[in-house]
Amino acid sequence: MEQNLAQRGNLALADNAQLKTSTKNHPSQTAAPPMAAATLPGDFVIWLLVLLEMTTFAILFMGFAGAKLAQPEVFAAGQAKLALWSGAVNTVLLVSASACAAWALHAVRTQRNRQGSHWLLGALALGIGFLVVKSIEYWQKWQLGLDFANNTFDMLYVMLTGFHFLHALVGCVLFALVWAPTRSGKYTPDNCSTLETVTVFWHMVDLLWMILFPLVYVLR
Repeated sequence: MEQNLAQRGNLALADNAQLKTSTKNHPSQTAAPPMAAATLPGDFVIWLLVLLEMTTFAILFMGFAGAKLAQPEVFAAGQAKLALWSGAVNTVLLVSASACAAWALHAVRTQRNRQGSHWLLGALALGIGFLVVKSIEYWQKWQLGLDFANNTFDMLYVMLTGFHFLHALVGCVLFALVWAPTRSGKYTPDNCSTLETVTVFWHMVDLLWMILFPLVYVLR
């Protein structure tokens, strides 16, 4: 009997060793697959453009802040002529347009292109609203008098907001260009890089305004 128990023990040890060897040589097929590497949305070129534009605006922002420290009275008088309400309205318009663009992209990624095209129209309408409100502000500022030659605030105000205005205009044009392909179903979850690129560009426009608005309009 003791001999039988010893034989069974030896067999169990042998089976255990064989199992370990088999597991080592043939890993389980149920092991979790490696996670795919995260990639940036949109074309790589757009991120280079974002870096370039953010750097350019950073230089302009620092120039504005430095000039404000050097000429506080001039900048205080210039900011007093700005319509804070228009800046606040434009902030809401830009943020809302960014949300619409993000929802449009999400709709395309979930194969709801028609709904995505509706969100794009919303983003375009809000972007145009920003341009209209900004144009009204420019007209009012012009009526109050702009002195580009002798007033540092006026010069930097037009330079900063005008440069941003052009970016918003480009963003609206891009929204219009991707609307039809989105509605027709050209963009799919696996092929929506162009729409991602446009969305990234608009988010950059939005982010720049988030810095420009308090710097130019709010901080006194």
